[in-house]
Amino acid sequence: MLSTISKPVNLKVKKNLTEIHQRKQEIKDKIINFKKITPPVNQFTFARLKYRSGDWDTDQRMPSNLLNSLIEYTTLPVNLQEKVIDLESNDIFQYPFCYISGHKLVQFSTQESAHFHQYVQNGGFVFADDCNHDIDGLFARSFEAQMHALFGPSALEKIPNNHQIYHSFFKFEKGPPNTAFELNGWGDDIVHNYLKAIEINNKIGVLYSNKDYGCEWDYDFRNKRFYRIDNTRFSINIVMYALTS
Repeated sequence: MLSTISKPVNLKVKKNLTEIHQRKQEIKDKIINFKKITPPVNQFTFARLKYRSGDWDTDQRMPSNLLNSLIEYTTLPVNLQEKVIDLESNDIFQYPFCYISGHKLVQFSTQESAHFHQYVQNGGFVFADDCNHDIDGLFARSFEAQMHALFGPSALEKIPNNHQIYHSFFKFEKGPPNTAFELNGWGDDIVHNYLKAIEINNKIGVLYSNKDYGCEWDYDFRNKRFYRIDNTRFSINIVMYALTS
């Protein structure tokens, strides 16, 4: 008699254990999904452009330093994670601000060129920084050649030192602040007292620097307290100009 009862009991227990396991897996899946929440669209995201040629992944501590400054000085909602965007991907059109830098050759593919041009023409903002701080260096010469090919030979021009970008948040009466890297004996070893830009409909679409701001701001944000004047302040101007102009 006992043997005839035990069989259905075992089947019931097995069924219950299976249901419990399935429920535990459902809870686990929900937890994993919570960790993958996409940041809200109203958050600022530091988007870095990845391109096929050259070394696009420079100054890796700089984004967190810039984001820390945005939190300190503004009320702008900030996504704490840098986003790397493949220039060939349509994802670029989801972000109003993008950063591009490097030391080496910039030679866009056909798709990269098309996306870069369309992004800027549609109102996007690209901050381009020459890590060599060298107007005759490979990055400078090749990046400028790409801009000439995409926007015309006279599109990339020096902007005046009273431009709106120097007053968009902090006041920089003398134009772009200098960096410690400009006179470090490397690159062209001169102070570049200007920035260049491509303007679309009277608004900067590409801001171009030979001052090596990326390296200037490439340090742990917790060390900022040792600076007499916060050298990341101009990064706030760049972002606020890009988002509000």
